[in-house]
Amino acid sequence: MNKIVIAIDGYSGCGKSSTAKEVAKKLGFTYIDSGAMYRATALHFLNENLSPLRAEDVEKGLKGLQISFQFNPTTSQQETYLNGVNVEDEIRTMRISERVSEVATVKAIRTALVAQQQQLGQKKGVVMDGRDIGSVVFPEAELKLFMTADVETRAQRRQLELLAKGEQASLEEIKLNLESRDEVDSNRTESPLLKVSDAIEIDTSSLTFSEQVEQIIDLVKKVTLN
Repeated sequence: MNKIVIAIDGYSGCGKSSTAKEVAKKLGFTYIDSGAMYRATALHFLNENLSPLRAEDVEKGLKGLQISFQFNPTTSQQETYLNGVNVEDEIRTMRISERVSEVATVKAIRTALVAQQQQLGQKKGVVMDGRDIGSVVFPEAELKLFMTADVETRAQRRQLELLAKGEQASLEEIKLNLESRDEVDSNRTESPLLKVSDAIEIDTSSLTFSEQVEQIIDLVKKVTLN
């Protein structure tokens, strides 16, 4: 199978990351979690008491920011490291979910992270998910997807993820967070969330995880055979 770039965009909580990970695993591709990069950045700014709304803080924060990914053979999962420390669990908390959109609106931060993402995808054989992958990071990607789901379904899925990590949050709280992030992500000035004209939309509301993965694998086969 030819090595291609698969760009997956879509709303928070519709299964982008988990699906992208499994697709990459089945294809033998590299998975790059752009959302984790923004989450790690939000955590970094919180840890350093820096505000993404102050230019001097942004400059200082980016100078001391190192994000990397490492595969954990014990869990068979790729994990996120911030300045050498495993922060995979911490960046998935509601505390970070409430801050990540604010960080993602800052042009200097997006420019720095997009440059890193593009470098990671130069050799192709990559699956990357986020908000602006097909529109900004990899506009020439061979396969562009846009994943969506109704907000109730997304809230239920996110609650299960949080419970699995031992964190309690009501469905209403999660739903409000998702709706707020949708609003910010779709209307921000810098690289807003949007479905590009050549992206294939996948509504995951009534799909099982396996069905999501298989649908994308089938699309990859069609692209690589043409």
